[in-house]
Amino acid sequence: YDYINYCLISKKKIVACILTGILFNKNFGQHILKNPLVIQAMVEKAALRPTDVALEVGPGTGNMTVKLLEKVKKVIACEIDPRLVAELQKRVQGTHLQSKLQIMIGDVLKSELPFFDICVANIPYQISSPLVFKLLLHRPFFRCAVLMFQREFAQRLVAKPGDKLYCRLSVNTQLLARVDLLMKVSKNNFRPPPKVESNVVRIEPRNPPPPVNFTEWDGLTRIAFNRKNKTLSAVFKQSLVVTALTNSHRIFCSLKNIPIAEDLDMKQKIEDVLKGGGWETKRARTMDIDDFMMLLTAFNKENIHFS
Repeated sequence: YDYINYCLISKKKIVACILTGILFNKNFGQHILKNPLVIQAMVEKAALRPTDVALEVGPGTGNMTVKLLEKVKKVIACEIDPRLVAELQKRVQGTHLQSKLQIMIGDVLKSELPFFDICVANIPYQISSPLVFKLLLHRPFFRCAVLMFQREFAQRLVAKPGDKLYCRLSVNTQLLARVDLLMKVSKNNFRPPPKVESNVVRIEPRNPPPPVNFTEWDGLTRIAFNRKNKTLSAVFKQSLVVTALTNSHRIFCSLKNIPIAEDLDMKQKIEDVLKGGGWETKRARTMDIDDFMMLLTAFNKENIHFS
């Protein structure tokens, strides 16, 4: 039957699907992409090569997996739900595609990813942000990823300084990758339909990566975007920020055998850095990657580090 009957069962939010007999679990973000035209478009935009190893996160019942298997040397499918793993195995069992499929069972965020050339996936939306950075920090580099995201999340990935949706996610992602919106996808293309519209995004890691410690960068942007509409002077005057930077400064100086002034006034030291570069009146929502790079360098010159 090409018909979906879904209902809420208890507190587990499990959706029953008559077509496959599978109970889709909303806690895992299981919204199966059912439109073959959308699947085909994603596969085409990935520009797959016969020698590629493709990674798919959340293969579900295998609608996209089969298309990928037909195009590449190998597909590594990461699936957390053992029931869907069984469905996927049934789908390729006894075919020429079976030997090209490797299934990783478990939480992709807690798994060590093997080598892959490209990632194509309709991912569970609740893991969008941590998965993006897990992929971008993965080594060796992959060529690109073509991923389905919730529309607002996708728009945040490509937002520019001054845009309403510009945020820490925007600047952190764009530091590590080039990001492009490829196409819009209606909620009616999924089974069961999610509550939000979607977009397909292409992410291409910058190789070589920018010459910056990402842990420090992330620490700086976390503080700056905590109140992105406030001036940096106001943001960095907060007592929690001053305390955290004081502690990291002391630890760094101790490890490097750098003497620490007995009358250290970290609040004043931070203010001097901001005034020295004309940063005190700037706001995170208007700052681009180069701005944050120069600000981080200015702090580091004063032995102020972020974690």
